[in-house]
Amino acid sequence: MASKDLSTVHKLVSDMFRWPNTVEEWDSYRLSGEQVEFFNKNGYVAGIKLLDEQQVERIKKELGEIADPRHPGHELFYEFHSNESTDPSTILFHALGAWRISEGLHDVLWNPRFLVAASQLLGNVPVRFWHDQIFWKPPKQGGVVAWHQDYSYWTRTKPVAHLTCWCGLDDSTKENGCLQYIPGSHKWGLLPKPVIAGELQGIRDFLNEEQREQFEHPQYAEVKAGEAIFHHSLTLHGSGANTSSKPRRAFVVNVFEDGVTSDSDEVLLNGVPAVPRGVKMQGQFFPLLFEPSYS
Repeated sequence: MASKDLSTVHKLVSDMFRWPNTVEEWDSYRLSGEQVEFFNKNGYVAGIKLLDEQQVERIKKELGEIADPRHPGHELFYEFHSNESTDPSTILFHALGAWRISEGLHDVLWNPRFLVAASQLLGNVPVRFWHDQIFWKPPKQGGVVAWHQDYSYWTRTKPVAHLTCWCGLDDSTKENGCLQYIPGSHKWGLLPKPVIAGELQGIRDFLNEEQREQFEHPQYAEVKAGEAIFHHSLTLHGSGANTSSKPRRAFVVNVFEDGVTSDSDEVLLNGVPAVPRGVKMQGQFFPLLFEPSYS
């Protein structure tokens, strides 16, 4: 029996989060001025608490279920790679579309803590959903994610008004392949697009001398389970192999400012009807998640 397609429901469907009723409740989730300033300067900000321990465990349970290709909702994934690594000795599970399949991974899109922070970091604007991702690096043999800018894969939409939220489901450390960033690289402009699960350092060949110098000094963003990292879509980032005895699982929610349009007549996500070039991104698969008026 096929699963219900949760992309048709643009609100919370479970009891995992509570929707605030007052401006004061919404304001309690706002990032500090220092956090916003750090993001604007460096292109990322880490350690934003999004989930409690119980919520993390629920998401991990759901992830374990939908990672099975025999799951009845499997056909709803936009992409599903049991192993996307280009190195046969390592494994990188990567999938897009989980929000359509399981209630918890659907509702993280409407987590008030996420929505308020996302709106702030985009400039206090309405937030619209782009797509989600799952990354799973198993113990001892978890593969790398090559250094890249997210927008280099998203040029089929414009303008550049996108934001990524990466949320750990396990403690993320240097040993298990945490995210690394080059502070300020969101101001470099658009770089060439590398193979996402290819050579970790491949992007280095496309950097100028000054950029290469900065590239040699990455900042490791170690976070606890349930904590998130937000980054600009042009911020250069990557993650190393998982050589630890523990898994490194995470979900990603990618959003953009309401008003972003398609810049392609081709299909943007597998299984989703094409949005003609110049037409606003909206509808069933790109719902408006939040307006800062708290309406």
